[in-house]
Amino acid sequence: MNTLTETQLISMLEMQDGMNSRVKPDWVSANNNWYRAIQVEAVEAIEHHGWKWWKKQECDMAQLRMELVDIWHFILSAVIQSKHGSMRLAKIEMISELSLCQTSVQFDNQYYVLAKMGLLEKLDLLVGLAAARRASLALFESLLLDCGMGWLELYKQYTGKNVLNVFRQDHGYKAGTYIKVWDGREDNEHLVEVLDSIDLGSDDVRDELYRTLKARYLLVLEGQ
Repeated sequence: MNTLTETQLISMLEMQDGMNSRVKPDWVSANNNWYRAIQVEAVEAIEHHGWKWWKKQECDMAQLRMELVDIWHFILSAVIQSKHGSMRLAKIEMISELSLCQTSVQFDNQYYVLAKMGLLEKLDLLVGLAAARRASLALFESLLLDCGMGWLELYKQYTGKNVLNVFRQDHGYKAGTYIKVWDGREDNEHLVEVLDSIDLGSDDVRDELYRTLKARYLLVLEGQ
């Protein structure tokens, strides 16, 4: 599994700060509960995985991965907020935690050995930690691995979702005028398709993503 580079991490921290600042310029001092957001997204990931033992369910891995990307947004935000907006200190803390290569997570006076846990159990643990206003990068990294993702893939997916979030804000998300369901599917699902259709390694990937999303969105508006 590839490692997260400092360059990638700084880039994502800066993108997250930029996105949060669009919503509220003084977002750091607003003291938002990012862990509640992590908790809710983790529950949504459980829904995409399927948990009802009394009925047949199929795991929607593409959407589960997207939920992990959403959760990463909130982890970044929580760390930046805890460091009073300092990207440098946020980067140092996160790189330091990842360098420990922890194989277990302590919670509620118990040690949870990640290698002995299934994906659904790890999502349960993520929910519990978030409810206690905590997060574990070791647990998150383990979830990425279970979902067939590495840090490079997360970086690419994060870039895509960051563009979608900017697009939402530009088109009335905060004002409540944005249309989230396009042609019967949520914009997240369209993003998954768009990410599969473009070169994520290109220099202007963010601009290309934005243009492609906008073209799809305009078709929705024209159909009203």
